[in-house]
Formats: sequence, C-alpha cells, structure tokens
Amino acid sequence: MEDLPSYAEPVVRFIEQHRDWAPPLIFVLAFGESLAFLSLLLPFWVMLVGIGALIGSSGTFNELLIVWVAASLGAACGDWLSYWLGQHFHEEIAAMWPLSRRPDLIPRGHAFFESYGAWAIVVGRFFGPLRAAVPLVAGIVEMPWRIFQIANFASAFLWAGVLLMPGALGLKWLLEWMH
Repeated sequence: MEDLPSYAEPVVRFIEQHRDWAPPLIFVLAFGESLAFLSLLLPFWVMLVGIGALIGSSGTFNELLIVWVAASLGAACGDWLSYWLGQHFHEEIAAMWPLSRRPDLIPRGHAFFESYGAWAIVVGRFFGPLRAAVPLVAGIVEMPWRIFQIANFASAFLWAGVLLMPGALGLKWLLEWMH
C-alpha cells in the first residue's frame, strides 16, 4: 500500500480492519466520485482501486461481487442526483462553486453530450471532469429519464468493474495474459 496516495491509505487500512464496512463505504466513495460537485474536489477513485486490491487479494469472490455492486450502485446514484440537479437548476448551476471556477466544464459536457447522446453518459463516466459534467448537462437539456437511467446504470457497472478488477486481480493476470 506504499504506492497509494496519503489520503487514500487510511481508508484502505480502515477497510482492512473492518471488512463489514466495505460495501457501505464503497457505495459512499463511488457516489462521491460520481456526484457533480464532490467529484471535482476529491479523487475517490484512488480509494476504490485500493479497496479493490485489498478485497481481491484477501477476500472471497462473494465479497468482491458485493463490493462491485455497491460501487456500481453508488456511482449510478451519484449520477442520478447530478442529473436531477441539472434538470432542476438548469443553467444557474454553472454559476455555483466549484463549477464557477471551471467555466469550461459545462460547455465541454454539453458539446460532448450533443455529439454522442446517450453514449456520452457511458463514455463520460471514464473521463475525469466530464464524469461530473455530463449527467448535469443531460439534466439541463432534459434527456429522457429512462434513456439516461439505462445508460447511467449500465455505465456504472462497467466503470466499477474497470476500477475494482485490476486491483482485485493483481498485475499477475496481466503479465500472464501478455506472455
């Protein structure tokens, strides 16, 4: 765990000592990573990767599956709330802190959304600051709720797997696959 950033290490160590707290904590971290304002302040993804590695190296398949579902649902709920915020506060949201300090995020998210439609939800989840802006823009432009939620939940499960599995499987599988 020496390579984890200093802010992530205590969280991973807490999970190491209190395994029962892994699913709810993973849910909260993934929610925060996907929530429009909070994700710009703290990079929770580092903690998610570290917990994935911890659970994968010393946990059971069922434990890893529960953590994956918790991360997926947390991410989907964070985007859902971001969508709702965009839908209810429209353009005023761009004037709110911390988005007011990054005025390019909403226009970039809007352009990305206009180019890719529902796929922007899926693709945007994997690109840092866009992850926060795309659901807001989907709400602002009033993307149909059902289409948003299908893309939201599908991409949340994919995203959580991408974050958790490399750490859970370790680098050994990657080296074996490459040879």
